[in-house]
Amino acid sequence: MLRMEIALFLVIAFVAYMYFSAEKERTVLHRTFSILLMVVLVHLALDGATVYTVNHLETVPGLFNDILHRLFLGSMVVVISLFYQYIAILVQEETGKGRRLDWPARIFLIVAVLGNFLLPISYTVTPEGNYSSGPYMLVPYAAVAFYLLLCAGLFIVNWKQLDQKKKSAIGIALVIEFVVCVLQGLHHTLLISSMGITLMTLSFYLTLENPEALRTELIEQKMSMLYLKSQVNPHFLYNTLDTIRIQAQLNGDKQVADLLMRLVDFFRLSVKVDRSMVTLDDEMELLEAYMELMCCRYPDLSCEYDIDPELGGAQVPNFILQPIVENSLLHGLKNKGYRGDVTISAQKVSNDRMEISVRDTGSGFAEGKKAAIDAMLQSYARYLPKLTGNSIGILNVQKRIKLLCGREYGLNYTENTDGGVTAHILLPLKEELR
Repeated sequence: MLRMEIALFLVIAFVAYMYFSAEKERTVLHRTFSILLMVVLVHLALDGATVYTVNHLETVPGLFNDILHRLFLGSMVVVISLFYQYIAILVQEETGKGRRLDWPARIFLIVAVLGNFLLPISYTVTPEGNYSSGPYMLVPYAAVAFYLLLCAGLFIVNWKQLDQKKKSAIGIALVIEFVVCVLQGLHHTLLISSMGITLMTLSFYLTLENPEALRTELIEQKMSMLYLKSQVNPHFLYNTLDTIRIQAQLNGDKQVADLLMRLVDFFRLSVKVDRSMVTLDDEMELLEAYMELMCCRYPDLSCEYDIDPELGGAQVPNFILQPIVENSLLHGLKNKGYRGDVTISAQKVSNDRMEISVRDTGSGFAEGKKAAIDAMLQSYARYLPKLTGNSIGILNVQKRIKLLCGREYGLNYTENTDGGVTAHILLPLKEELR
């Protein structure tokens, strides 16, 4: 039996090494998984120690044995609570719903840990092996049942809103732990609780936290961005060139030269795909070139900027603003004959966050459109990168922000009280302000 605990410890130690040595997102979800890995390692080490001491009651001091067992089962309670936290965060990211059960979960954790260290402990000796027993064993049984019920409840209630990969990971983990708990309850001498915890950890690692899978997703997103930038909306190119041709007939060469220069600037900047993150100044330079061309094409269109100068060096995902502004023009101002205003602003909202907003005075959302857009942006992970369709820009912008900056950041829309809509892009402030 001790050999199994050693093997499980080595497996999770290898997983932890692979996980911590790889690049990954610094999000609440991944921080929770990092803590989970470390606590599982401690739990498995204590499991191996207690397997030895419980079967050598005659040689191991009773107090030492009691302390080890209490630490072992206390760590089990913490591990199971962390599994709940991890699943709750997963569900929140997919559905946008708040984690209303966190306070009951924390209160129960405190009560369970206190009970684990205060309730009487005893040991049962059998020909098949020894195991700890007594009132304190009610604590891990109650904790496993409580947190499994919370996880199962979250899983069932939000089933339809979870993508297939997350459904599989959560479902497999819960089934594994349920089966192991039943077997352990029927045969106390099996001592396989740590096997269930190890398999649950592996199910999340292999399906959701594997660095190779995350790297593949990043490559997929970059290939999508490369494709988008190679296309850049052919209609925009053709219409702009036609505008230049007409302008050449009506005006002197200087204005034509200026237009051509801005067009060259736009394409020169837009094809820089070697960096996933650029400064806000670089991103704004591209956007200004684009908007100058559009305002020349549509004289009744105007653009204003309200950019905090201290944010110029802040890092932002490459090529995220032009698709958002283009979306405002095509779906907001087009119906009004491209008559109206677009305002782009960038402000610091906290010490470590900034928000870029794109506000238009267009026709706003058609009936039911905002709900559809909100649902798509909220459940972005369920959609493959789009290369065609009306929502191509905003979906891929959302995916790249989530992938490069973290799941707590991203794009959302609000409707303006005086007409039009505003796109809000929340990003981390990764550099010190200049």
